[in-house]
Amino acid sequence: MTNYFSEILILLTLIGDFIIILFIILYVYQMIKGKRLFNNIKLFLENNYIIISFIISLAATLGSLYYSEILHYNPCKLCWYQRIFMYPQTIIFGTAYIIKDKKIAIYGMILSIIGAFIAGFHYMLQLSNSPSFSCDAIGYSASCTEKFFLSYYYITIPIMAVTAFGLLIILGLYGKNKISPSIQ
Repeated sequence: MTNYFSEILILLTLIGDFIIILFIILYVYQMIKGKRLFNNIKLFLENNYIIISFIISLAATLGSLYYSEILHYNPCKLCWYQRIFMYPQTIIFGTAYIIKDKKIAIYGMILSIIGAFIAGFHYMLQLSNSPSFSCDAIGYSASCTEKFFLSYYYITIPIMAVTAFGLLIILGLYGKNKISPSIQ
């Protein structure tokens, strides 16, 4: 059962990474050609960014808790910092969905940008495997360079966080288009 859940999280990361790459390619294409593509997808994301962001932040939060509480992977210091920027988004987007608050995009984007930088830095530390950044010196924490697993030659827990934050940033870009001009 536990391995099955990990495989689902890894698959979601692969799908998320594909979506991020696709959106980057489409954005560059639109900048070069000056043409808007897939207006129906744009409208869908603008109209549903809150619920989609809630689902992504909830999956990231539950995935994080799964690895620490069920599989007993001790989170490192950088993992805790990433959690600080992901966990509140579940509550923020859940509340925004219930009360129909469309102005939430900028708050989610700020949290996601900071979280993505921390997760990206954490991933780079894992790739470098540098002992100089071992944060296990505080006792209970795992080392920031420790890889609990490596799937598809690149997926680790920090890259899962980078993917979730990246998707939330993209959704925030679409969601901020729904804010009325007087608020911008």
